[in-house]
Amino acid sequence: MIVKKLVYAYMITLLLMVSVSAPMIEAAGYTVEAKPVDPALLASLRQGGYILFVRHGEATTGQDQPNLDLRDCTTQRNLSNEARRQAVLLGKAIRRLHIPVQTPIVASPFCRTRETAALAFGADNVQTDPFWVNIYNLSGNVTSDEQESTLTALRSVLEKTPAEGTNQVIIAHSFPRGLGLGEIPYLGTVVLKPKGEGHGYDIVSRISLSEWLSTQ
Repeated sequence: MIVKKLVYAYMITLLLMVSVSAPMIEAAGYTVEAKPVDPALLASLRQGGYILFVRHGEATTGQDQPNLDLRDCTTQRNLSNEARRQAVLLGKAIRRLHIPVQTPIVASPFCRTRETAALAFGADNVQTDPFWVNIYNLSGNVTSDEQESTLTALRSVLEKTPAEGTNQVIIAHSFPRGLGLGEIPYLGTVVLKPKGEGHGYDIVSRISLSEWLSTQ
């Protein structure tokens, strides 16, 4: 009995040590261990020249209806209250880290993407682009020709370099697994390095919301 108590006490001590040593971020109702953004990447982002492709926040309110109207949010999935709070935190983190962003911020015309962009960067700094609806459609029923056309156009968009000394931010949608930029978690960021028109782009890193928030 004494041995069991000693083992139990030892396990509790280890758990407490882990919880103290590792920074934790609470997001979307659960707690995850966070690691900071790589310092070298952070330094590069401060110099500009990248695209930050961000998926919109958690959208669990409502459903995308068959008669979906981009002008009518009641026909779409919309941000949860937690997602709204997190979008504000994302924008604050990017500003706090002194990462320069080009304006306007580009957003897909869905309500959840526009709202994410507005909460993070200010409504006056957001411009919608209907092209990103094509990325949303990739998760639906599209032909192989339509898929290929969308991905070719995507390459043309993402290979263009932003204004000198800034980074372009795009708030849009996740991709199906194995296509384009792949699956992206809510408010996850894919960091891209455009190589100029006709030369494509590189995927440099993927940054979760918790990693943004834990970086000092």
